[in-house]
Amino acid sequence: MRAIHAGMTIEEVAALVCETLSSHGIKTVLSGGAVVSIYSDNEYESYDLDFVMVGLAKKPDIAMRELGFRKETGRHWTHPRTKYWVEFPPGPVQVGNTVIHEVAERETPFGLLRLLPPTECVMDRLTWYYHDNDPQALDQAIWVAARHPIDLDRIEEWSAGEHAAGKFGEFIRRLREIENGS
Repeated sequence: MRAIHAGMTIEEVAALVCETLSSHGIKTVLSGGAVVSIYSDNEYESYDLDFVMVGLAKKPDIAMRELGFRKETGRHWTHPRTKYWVEFPPGPVQVGNTVIHEVAERETPFGLLRLLPPTECVMDRLTWYYHDNDPQALDQAIWVAARHPIDLDRIEEWSAGEHAAGKFGEFIRRLREIENGS
């Protein structure tokens, strides 16, 4: 098994954690700011790896200790050789009020990483913008949307269900400015 070392990227650490958990029968999906970091080429840098367990929840303790992580308070796991920490927020995998069933997979030298697809990553960030008025989350959604194909019709329909059609309009306006080089 590969070991975590100081020079690893967020995607490498996430893939190794995901692969190790999987080898212990724990299926997870990476969500949150770490996905933004990966999809935005680290324009937004997160240190928090949020893994949501899929299916029956199993304790990750053995797998995490195998990698050298220590459990801190609550759901936080830290490692002495990386700046990234791991959390296990409760499931299901969802954005706003919508449960997510399809995930993206990225094959890496450190194993298979299961994470939110770009469209759902944008929706996840927009959730924070819509409901908490977080302008940084809007920027993150735009960074991902500008770099990856996303389903704008799906996001618009989802936004209406989140009662955020007006804020969706602001997202589109800002995204178009980036795409047009304004």
